[in-house]
Amino acid sequence: MAGLRVSSADMVRAARARITEIDAPELINMMNDPDVVIVDLRDIRERQRSGYIPGSFHAPRGMIEFWVDPDSPYFKEIFGQDKKFVFHCASGWRSAITTGTLQDMGFDAAHLREGFSTWEKHGGPVEFPEKND
Repeated sequence: MAGLRVSSADMVRAARARITEIDAPELINMMNDPDVVIVDLRDIRERQRSGYIPGSFHAPRGMIEFWVDPDSPYFKEIFGQDKKFVFHCASGWRSAITTGTLQDMGFDAAHLREGFSTWEKHGGPVEFPEKND
């Protein structure tokens, strides 16, 4: 099998060169701003295992382009609001590529540079879903 023309690391690097990146301390300071929507792209199992940023909106990575597109049958109203959207994943790779793709679509967004992996270390609050007994 021949090597890839563009690696995933190359895609992340290219996206990061042209998108807005926000560090955890900056996003922590933005958490209570009603004009900021934090969007968690991680798999539901990651949210259950590691917790999530309080008030964040969960949008599975595989659906995000459809959810932000007002012409899509899968459009979600939250993405039609005039707010600042900050996407995150676990380490910042998926959210960088996602933010670059959304920017290509004309959707203005930023991403959490280092992802959820360093969120708590910077003092960011974490919630866990309630467990059903």
